[in-house]
Amino acid sequence: MERFTISLSDDLANQFDNLLRKRGYQNRSEAVRDMLRSELASASIASQEAPYCIAALSYIYNHKARDLSERLAQLQHANHDIVVSTMHIRVDHDHCLETVLLKGSTADITQFANTLMAESEVRHGHLNRVPVEIDDGHVHEGRIEPRHHVHAHPRN
Repeated sequence: MERFTISLSDDLANQFDNLLRKRGYQNRSEAVRDMLRSELASASIASQEAPYCIAALSYIYNHKARDLSERLAQLQHANHDIVVSTMHIRVDHDHCLETVLLKGSTADITQFANTLMAESEVRHGHLNRVPVEIDDGHVHEGRIEPRHHVHAHPRN
């Protein structure tokens, strides 16, 4: 493990320590590591250095909007290769919150999310992507019939 030292103004150090307490960190090192991981993941995706990712797309929509529920379902079915699961909750009489879990090509996931969030009456859309490494040569032995499948491992 490599160590490095940073200097902070008293005010910035106090703000940082307050943030750590609010988020439940036990020490500054773990907080800095998490912040670095997050920034590196974002930079990796932004610079297209992460060809694959897992993601959560959350959005609120008006379920009474004309054909919107059907359009959203059709979009998910048309992208069944990247849509893993959808969770749906009713927020009030008119609005629903959905979270769609995705896995696959970063470009495909980004395009899917942008298309879905551009639908009229879809609000507060947010895509959280985590870059992954793909291991596509995985076979579990000891099964009745060994199956080939893909594993996605989070990048460091």
